[in-house]
Parts: sequence; structure tokens; C-alpha cells
Amino acid sequence: TPGLDFDELPKIDIVLLSHNHYDHLDLPTVRKLFQKHDPLFVVPLGVDLFLKKKGIRKIKVLDWWEEADLGFGLKACATPANHFSSRGMFDRDKTLWCGFGINTGEDWIYYVGDTGYSDIFTDIGKRLQPMQAAIIPIGAYKPDWFMSPIHISPHFAVQVHKDLGEPLSIACHFNTFPLADDNMEDPINDLEEAMKAAQISKEHFLVLSEGVPHQLQPSKA
Repeated sequence: TPGLDFDELPKIDIVLLSHNHYDHLDLPTVRKLFQKHDPLFVVPLGVDLFLKKKGIRKIKVLDWWEEADLGFGLKACATPANHFSSRGMFDRDKTLWCGFGINTGEDWIYYVGDTGYSDIFTDIGKRLQPMQAAIIPIGAYKPDWFMSPIHISPHFAVQVHKDLGEPLSIACHFNTFPLADDNMEDPINDLEEAMKAAQISKEHFLVLSEGVPHQLQPSKA
């Protein structure tokens, strides 16, 4: 079940959509957000056309490394990712996918998005400086031969954390939908093992519980 019911959400001003897969762009939820909050939707190339067909017009569309002013003293930057897009059999890679950097005026918060591992994260870590926090996926990685090009394992999530310069990292993309052969406990257990091997403390790579607030402190590692 959701950590919060929809009606418990605060006012939503901005929605970031990283790509069009159903577990990231759930149309009933998008419609409810639009009807109740009328937020700005920030999307990669092509996803805007899908939203416009559904009657949503308040959109900013970004290519990789393109930036946009979001208001509220914030700007967004769409970042590269190793993934793909589709909502059916005949539209594979017809729209773009991405991660997002959010600049607060002083530093960056980076949402990695769905991705396989490569050296792009070293470049992203250099560009989005100073980086206060990174939200890094850890789930849907088994079997490795099939999933590794598009999803990072907990082992590679730790490597991403290091490539980015070891900001405060927060685990995501686990424990919600059964998307692959890893079960609901594997991502957390494997992340703990990977962090132990890399000598990274739990305070520097957080695993949060759904619906439970956590006071974040920037990493000093």
C-alpha cells in the first residue's frame, strides 16, 4: 500500500516524469494530480505529446542536459540514463528517458532515474556540483544478464554513489512493484552487503520506510 494516501499529499506544484513506463507514468495518478493540483509536469522529449493527448498542457519538455526554470527558485536539468521507453509493442524508444538534477540556487539534488551502469555518473557528478543528495535505484536487477543494461544492482548503486562524489544517497525503485526476479528483501540485503564491502555507513546511503518521515542531513563523507 502507498506510504501516504493520495488525499494526504500536500499541495503538489511540480511533477517530474523520468520516462513513460507504467510504473513511472501511471495515467490514473497523473490525471488525479492534474485535476486536484494542476502542477507543472517536467518530462523528457516526446512524453509531452502523450500528456497533451490526455488534456494536460502545463508542461516543460527537456532533452538531455537541457535546463528549465521551474519557479520557486528552482531549476531542473534532464540528465542521461541507460534505459529505454515504451508503453506498447510498437513505440519502443519513440520517447526519451532521463534522470533529473534539481538546483536549489546553492546546490543540486539528483534523481538518477531508471538506468544501467556506465561511466556517465562520473560526468554527471562533475556537472551537478555541489551535489547535496542523490536518489539512487537499487531494485529490479535480477537476472543480471537481462536487467543490467537497464537497471543497476545494489552493488552498482554503491558505485554510482562513489562516482557522484559520495553525496547523501537515498535508495529508491524497490519494495513497491515486483518487477524482476529479485524479491522484496533482496535489494535491501544486497545493498547492506555492498555498503559493508565498500565501507560506506548507513548514514551515508539511506533506506527509508514508506510513509515514515526522515530528517535529512547532507553527507560529510
